[in-house]
Amino acid sequence: MIDLRSDTVTKPTPEMRAAMASAEVGDDVYGEDPTINRLEQRAAEIFEKEAALFVASGTMGNQIAVKVHTRPGQEVIAEERSHVFNFELGMAGILSGVTFRTVRSSDGSGHPTWDDISAAYRPGDDHEAATALIWLENTHNMGGGTVMNAEHCAEICENAHKLGICVHIDGARIFNAAVATGSSVVDLTRHADSVQFCLSKGLGAPVGSILVGTEVFIAEARLWRKRLGGGMRQAGIIAAGGLLALEQSPQRLIEDHVNARTLANGLAQLDGIVIDPERVLTNIVIFDVSGTAKTPTKICDELRRHGVFASGWDHSIRMVTHRDISADDIPAVLQAMRQVIN
Repeated sequence: MIDLRSDTVTKPTPEMRAAMASAEVGDDVYGEDPTINRLEQRAAEIFEKEAALFVASGTMGNQIAVKVHTRPGQEVIAEERSHVFNFELGMAGILSGVTFRTVRSSDGSGHPTWDDISAAYRPGDDHEAATALIWLENTHNMGGGTVMNAEHCAEICENAHKLGICVHIDGARIFNAAVATGSSVVDLTRHADSVQFCLSKGLGAPVGSILVGTEVFIAEARLWRKRLGGGMRQAGIIAAGGLLALEQSPQRLIEDHVNARTLANGLAQLDGIVIDPERVLTNIVIFDVSGTAKTPTKICDELRRHGVFASGWDHSIRMVTHRDISADDIPAVLQAMRQVIN
């Protein structure tokens, strides 16, 4: 099978399995798991933040960030297609008692400008909830893996801080953004108050995400992780795979980006498919299939019979390249698409 549903489907490498099998472990709730401690310390060093926290998933990291940065009855400004607003089961309302005020990016990339954000800002009064947090996503999943550059992020953070508002970056695929822009993750996140990134997506680890920020922020985040059932005791077994992924995987992400662009170029040649390959900058390929006279669900079902997994909704299909997709797989995917739509 050629599984393009997400980069979360990667299998751990033999090196990861070996590291996990031989990992030093202790009780992480007591702060005694040496592998967890090394992973958190290394993540903080890489992002040049004061501290880091290993969490079970990106959603857990994101929701802890909402909880720590806000108080019940406040608002979070987020782009309307952001993951936290659409795909985290309304947890920000359940756990943190906040609402979202969504904006759409002016250029459709998923990355709002400060003008887009400031128009939605509310200082709070007798009728309106106060803005407490600005939420950015880099890369932007539903934008098609688009990238926010360092200057864009810095402008938003600086203006937000003037208003006393924190900024969180959902950087599930921030290393993809760094590779695509030729920047470091430090440059892309320097001015943000906190960042969440996934070990289990492009980096290819089997499980886990990291939350980074100030020591004070992480100390409170650690308490909320425990309250949410995230005290995982001898979790060094899984953290060992994440530590290896953090050190070794970023440099190979360019392969996924090349494969995604090759795929996009091929799809653009097929009748009924609309995609601009020039907008495919990382490992996510989203294309419109409304011109094929078949629904995305129908196409994905038929692709599966050809050995290709993809995700579809509305008028679009998403394919995500990753470690377990080789350059040799791309022609097979295109051939399957050709057969299905014809």
